[in-house]
Amino acid sequence: MASESTATTVWEGSLEKGRGQTTSASGTLSGVEVTWQARVERTEGTTSPEELLAAAHAACYCMGLAHELGGAGHEASHLEATAVVAFVPGEGVKSSRLRVSGRVDDIDQDAFDGFARAAAENCPISGAIKGNVEIEVAANLES
Repeated sequence: MASESTATTVWEGSLEKGRGQTTSASGTLSGVEVTWQARVERTEGTTSPEELLAAAHAACYCMGLAHELGGAGHEASHLEATAVVAFVPGEGVKSSRLRVSGRVDDIDQDAFDGFARAAAENCPISGAIKGNVEIEVAANLES
């Protein structure tokens, strides 16, 4: 059975001058303001679909990396992933660059790189955007 997630955005006004508010069914996002300006230039207190995609990709990726490591008998004591999503007006989302650092006992950097690449390939958000968006990953194993 599929797990479903729901969010609603209410938009008022034109693309350039309008604004919207996004709320998730869980309530964790409540009235998050979205604007066109937030898409093309950083504006305080607002977000963009691409920033929300970056948050989703980073969260999904961390879960995927924890899964990849766990499947091989390793447990991370700490993982931190950042996703940078590039949006070009008129062209769309071009890339998601994942940067991850982690602390995992009993593996070396090469092994961590392999797990990091597998997680980037296999996390569900990567799967949803793969083929349309370039996905990069850079991993750093902390000591």
